[in-house]
Amino acid sequence: MSLSKFESMLKTNSVYFFDSIEFEEIIQHYLDNGKHSLANKAVKLGLEQHPTSIVLKLLKVELLIFEDKLQNANALINEIEAVAPNNEELLIQKAIILSKNDKHVEAILTLNQILAITDDPADIWSMVGMEYLYLDDFENARLNFANCIDADFEDYSSLYNVVYCFDMENNHEEAIHFLTNYIDTNPYCEVAWHQLGRQYFVLNKFKEALRAFDYAVVIDESFIGGYLEKAKTLEELERFEEAIQNYLITLELDDPTAFVYVRVGECYQKLGDLETATKYFKKAVHEDPLLDKAWLLLTNLFQEEKEYQKALYYIKKALHIDDSNPMYWRKYAEINLKLNFYEETVKAFYKCLDLEDLSLEIYVGLADVLLFLGEFNDALKILVKAKNTYKQFAEIEYRLCGLFMLTSKEKYSLVHLKNALAIDADYRTIIKELYPTVFDNEKVQTIITNYLKAIE
Repeated sequence: MSLSKFESMLKTNSVYFFDSIEFEEIIQHYLDNGKHSLANKAVKLGLEQHPTSIVLKLLKVELLIFEDKLQNANALINEIEAVAPNNEELLIQKAIILSKNDKHVEAILTLNQILAITDDPADIWSMVGMEYLYLDDFENARLNFANCIDADFEDYSSLYNVVYCFDMENNHEEAIHFLTNYIDTNPYCEVAWHQLGRQYFVLNKFKEALRAFDYAVVIDESFIGGYLEKAKTLEELERFEEAIQNYLITLELDDPTAFVYVRVGECYQKLGDLETATKYFKKAVHEDPLLDKAWLLLTNLFQEEKEYQKALYYIKKALHIDDSNPMYWRKYAEINLKLNFYEETVKAFYKCLDLEDLSLEIYVGLADVLLFLGEFNDALKILVKAKNTYKQFAEIEYRLCGLFMLTSKEKYSLVHLKNALAIDADYRTIIKELYPTVFDNEKVQTIITNYLKAIE
């Protein structure tokens, strides 16, 4: 009745009188429904009619905080504090402002003042816990969230927070102990069984994890998270058919997701059913065309099957989504090399180096392709650059030997040959493979023969 009367007043520009409790109910209704503009109008009119109302002033503070007008809110709090210093709502709003100003220790002290006077401490413990989280003080945060659970065993938000604190402390055994005790008191809590399973999973105790997830989905047959974690655990136990069944249950319970399609595809791939795996990977990219992992999985599948044209098509899709991923460029280089697309291979290897994939395989692969293209000087530059990082590697020394000989720098070539033989004499066959004319060079053969005799 009060609400319709207030809205009628706004439409007609009339002014009606409401008592302060009516204004409180109207303002709270608008706040609960996210109608802050109307809440502001009600606060303004309410304070005009009831200028000394502490509750209306505190509701105004709440709106000011929401609008991030913290200085104004703080000024009003100081005004209220002079009249009602121990008002719980006042102290709560004061703590919220301190928290928003990153004064978390002071916020905790203020909230502790409330704990000394309140009859309902659960919400305050939760707020204190959050302040400790901001300070990365996970132990104190956990203790406060645990207090919330003691007050209300169905406070699942606090239960999640307790487990989160254990996770951040890497204290999974203690988390298991805590959750086991919780389940002893509240055995039909699917959330607790689910969290217990997660802790066992992290510790690679997959059989125990599976048992916990089984209980979670028995308690709540529509618990999607439980089925997902159960499926992942079954994968770890290499029970892929059962994993697939549990992933498919989630598709029946909710809208399909690319994540589930990918996991089902990977299970089929591990079972050797590549045709079905491909079908599910394609479902994944249809569901989420920007999921580059799914494009990469299709790439890998066709690459393994030596269907390089298809693999090239899919790796291009992944690169279109994320062209700053050096792993994708490396894959692009590998596939183009198989297709004898050497210019594209060179481009991909250079892109890997630009993206700081400075692995030996990239340097060597690029140098070998440049050699094949007759770009001897460019290949030399790459290997000299590689040698700055990989100082005593036969893969580089033998190649430098070959390239220096091909560019008529025999003296340098023979120095690198001796270095290479000292590192790994057995690897000398790479010269014959990549640089047959160099391998047949008389001086090269003499140095190799003399070295082998010397180490006999």
